[in-house]
Amino acid sequence: MTSPLIGPSELAALEGAALLDVRWRLGGPPQREAYAEGHIPGAAFCDLNADLAAPAGEGGRHPLPSAEAFTASMRRLGVDGSRPVVVYDDADATAAARAWWALRYFGHEDVRVLDGGFRAWQEAGLPVTKDVPEVTGDFTARPGGMPVLSAQEAGALASTGVLLDARAGERYRGEVEPIDPVAGHVPGAVSAPTTENVGPDGRFLDPAALRSRFAALGAVEDVRVGAYCGSGVTAAHEVLALEVAGVRAALYVGSWSHWITDPSRPVATG
Repeated sequence: MTSPLIGPSELAALEGAALLDVRWRLGGPPQREAYAEGHIPGAAFCDLNADLAAPAGEGGRHPLPSAEAFTASMRRLGVDGSRPVVVYDDADATAAARAWWALRYFGHEDVRVLDGGFRAWQEAGLPVTKDVPEVTGDFTARPGGMPVLSAQEAGALASTGVLLDARAGERYRGEVEPIDPVAGHVPGAVSAPTTENVGPDGRFLDPAALRSRFAALGAVEDVRVGAYCGSGVTAAHEVLALEVAGVRAALYVGSWSHWITDPSRPVATG
């Protein structure tokens, strides 16, 4: 399996790829200012809220954009269907993974994430620019490239397979809920915080370590696996980590922010 990750030196030697800067912070604005202060040469700024999600609503806080909207965004950002795409964020791929997943879901077959993000690029002594590239692309979104879960399917998978909750443990347990109006988790889901997928430097653990981590949670190749989080962003990071480990997983895009829109859906704590 070709790794969905790419290192700084490998990216520096890669020719012809479209680059997306997806720096973003949960609960804060996209980091367009950070992009303006310096980014990888050739990278276009990808706004997670505007380019990788539809407006918040019944579908959750970060529902998928329509194929038409995603096509328009990716073409504006210089994405072609016939050349590779590399996405990056600050360091740990929390936001970049959403771009990776969305591109894969909408049919792009050659997408990789810069392991360690912009921090790793800078630490490698590679060039940074303030120049904004003039780009255009021909990508056409075709949904269905990655498996997804509806709320009903996610609830069932928690009993018949493995449903991983990618949020922090205290949110899973319902001890705190800083964003959504209801605390807790999908009954039967297993706590698997995305922070444990990476090391202190923001780089992913090696594939063997990730396989061991997920195997301990029951997520192995011959079991159906899914992931959710608060709004479908960090859960994409979980799906990416599982991909690195060699386990294909489905994403519940609406995640907890969608689950709780129906008061008849059960909520577990503890």
